[in-house]
Amino acid sequence: MKAIVIHAAKDLRIEDRPEETPGPGQMRLRLATGGVCGSDLHYYNHGGFGAVRLKEPMILGHEVSATVEAIGPGVEGFAPGQLVAVSPSRPCGGCRYCREGLPNHCENMRFYGSAMPFPHIQGAFTEVLVADASQCVDATGLTPGEAAMAEPLAVTLHATRRAGEMLGKRVLVTGCGPIGALAILAARRAGAAEIVATDLSDFTLAIARKLGADRTINTGAEPEALAAYAAGKDTFDVLYECTGVAAALAAAIPTMRPRGVILQLGLGGDMTLPVMAITSKELDLRGSFRFHPEFAVGVGLMQKGLIDVTPLITQTVPLAEAEDAFRLASDRSRAMKAQIAFS
Repeated sequence: MKAIVIHAAKDLRIEDRPEETPGPGQMRLRLATGGVCGSDLHYYNHGGFGAVRLKEPMILGHEVSATVEAIGPGVEGFAPGQLVAVSPSRPCGGCRYCREGLPNHCENMRFYGSAMPFPHIQGAFTEVLVADASQCVDATGLTPGEAAMAEPLAVTLHATRRAGEMLGKRVLVTGCGPIGALAILAARRAGAAEIVATDLSDFTLAIARKLGADRTINTGAEPEALAAYAAGKDTFDVLYECTGVAAALAAAIPTMRPRGVILQLGLGGDMTLPVMAITSKELDLRGSFRFHPEFAVGVGLMQKGLIDVTPLITQTVPLAEAEDAFRLASDRSRAMKAQIAFS
């Protein structure tokens, strides 16, 4: 079977890998669609991010949908030909954090396409994938492209849960890549009254408006535009910080109301924080990392028509041209979510 393998920065190869046989509780899946994520781009463009570096070739990919081909012993509720969204999250279920109900912090997590541990955890960009049935969620009624969006959507649903009460709140989203765009959808579904979104790309900001942002600001063209929201006791109750860039966070904090909530989703590396401003405003700085139960929730919301992710899918390329998807996804002037069609 063909797999998309990263060897080093800008060294992406389509290679043959052996197929696996499903064991008890597993299924063999024929991959349908895979989305190129920001972490995939870090491996492709830079060979890693922060202290996480590639130390061996690794199959990329963790945003995938697939059709069921074969079912292993003990699996119920699935049938050959069924479309499923596949969660990349495989917590062990036995460590203390799993037992405490925090599976996204599993001490033995096996998350597709991660160079954090060594040996690396191989990813899901393979023509045939053997997965635990517990990872798979029925995606009947969705397109393969929509089903492959379940993973990034789950990230923003988890962040929205971390925010707490959202009804009637005023929300700022910094960074309108896929996570920022999906944060707009998640916040609106949770009841946000007003959403302002910032970015440096007019292309992504146009999609943010289409998704329901009340106002968008190109902070490159209008560097002082956020200042109006910093007047008086300020404006925003919740900040989704999706850039991982210290300057974006520093510019947003003056616009936050006292006791507002900052959700840090961007993973650009360590950041210098304006601690005095955070302290004097009594702001809550909350990290948000991955997800678990939100994956199935996101699939259900899409199936019910309550969240529409289709405006985010800007390009789909065949497996043979996979590297084009990585180049496109790296260009925020013309791509939001580039996907690869495996079948």
